[in-house]
Amino acid sequence: VIRCRAAVAWAVGKPLSVEEVEVAPPKAGEVRIKMVATGICHTDEHVLRGSFPNVEFPVILGHEGAGIVESTGEGVTSVKPGDKVIPLCLPQCGECSYCLNPESNYCQKCHVSEPQNLLPDKTTRFTCKGKQVHHFLWVSTFAEYTVVPEYAVAKIDAAAPLDKVCLLGCGFSTGYGAAINTAKVKPGSTCAIFGLGGIGLSVVMGCKAAGASRIIAVDINKEKFAKAKELGATDCINPQDFKKPIQEVITEMTGQGVDYSFEAIGLAETVIAALASCNMNTGIFVMAGEPDSGSRVSIDPMLLLTGRTWKGTVLGGWKVRDCIPKLVSSYLEKKFNSDLLITHTLPFAEVNEGFELLRAGKSIRSVLLF
Repeated sequence: VIRCRAAVAWAVGKPLSVEEVEVAPPKAGEVRIKMVATGICHTDEHVLRGSFPNVEFPVILGHEGAGIVESTGEGVTSVKPGDKVIPLCLPQCGECSYCLNPESNYCQKCHVSEPQNLLPDKTTRFTCKGKQVHHFLWVSTFAEYTVVPEYAVAKIDAAAPLDKVCLLGCGFSTGYGAAINTAKVKPGSTCAIFGLGGIGLSVVMGCKAAGASRIIAVDINKEKFAKAKELGATDCINPQDFKKPIQEVITEMTGQGVDYSFEAIGLAETVIAALASCNMNTGIFVMAGEPDSGSRVSIDPMLLLTGRTWKGTVLGGWKVRDCIPKLVSSYLEKKFNSDLLITHTLPFAEVNEGFELLRAGKSIRSVLLF
C-alpha cells in the first residue's frame, strides 16, 4: 500500500480537498501508475457541478494525465515498471463487439455503458480517512498514484515529455480526431467551430492539418480569438456582435453554410446553431462538447431531412490503445503543437486554483505537476 496525496471530491459543489490517501497494490490485470502530470478538463468540472451521470462520491477525479508504471498485477504483459504511459478514459478491452469492429472506437466497458466508479472486480484501490473512495472513469489522475485496468493504459515513447503529452489523454485527441477521423475534413473545405476551449481549439488544429481553406471560430469570449488565429482559424466571430442568429451569419459568410461544423461546448442552443450552420444537403455536423446529464435538444427535423449529417464523437474516433502511442509519436515528430493549448502550469496543490481559471474562462488548459 502506498500513502500519497490526492485531490478528493467529497460532495457535489464542494472544492477539492488535497488529502493523504492509501493506494492499494494492483490486482491481476491491473497497473499502478505514478502520475507525473494531469490536465484539468471541463468533464471534471461537470462532475463537481453534479451534471455528469453515474458518478459516486467521494471520488478522485482527473482523466487526462501521464505517468510512469510503478508496478503491475499478475498477467499484465503490455507494460512493465518504468514505462511511460497515458491512462485512458475510454478503455479498449479488445474483446467486445465494438473493439472487434475496425470502424468503431467505442468499448463496451466504457462509463457510458457501465459505471467505472469501481475497478472491474467491483472494489476500489483508494482509501482516505478510513473511507472507501471511488475511481473516476477508472483513471483518477488527480492522485500521485492510481490503479487502472491494463486495457485502459497506453504505453508511449520513452522520449515523450509527460507534462505536455498528458493532453493527449483527452482534450487534444478528442478535438483533433473530431476533425480528422469523425468529420474526415477534406482539403479546401470550410469549417465552423463553436467553442474555443481545449477541445474546440484542437478541432481548429485538426481542420488546419486536414487542409481546410476557411476555418471560422465562434465564441463569446473574444480573449480566445488570438489563440484561435495562432492555431489556424481564418475568421473569429462573437455571436453577441450580431442581431441575427449566428447560423445565418455563417451561412451569409460562406454562401451556403460550411462543409463541416463542430460544437465543442455541450449546450442545446449551440448544438442547433452549429447544425444549422453547415450546408443543408452535404454538411456534416460533429458534436464534440459534453452536454449536462439529462439535457435535451429540440430541433426542426427539416434541418436533417434536406441531407445534413449529425455525428457524435467519443475521444475523437481514435482506437485509443492502438492510436494514442502513434499520436505521441506524431507529437514528437512535430506534426502538431499541442503545447500551445497549455496556458497555465501549476503545482498539484493548486488544483482548485486551476478550476477557478477554467470557470473564469482564463485558461485553455491548466496542467498540474506532481
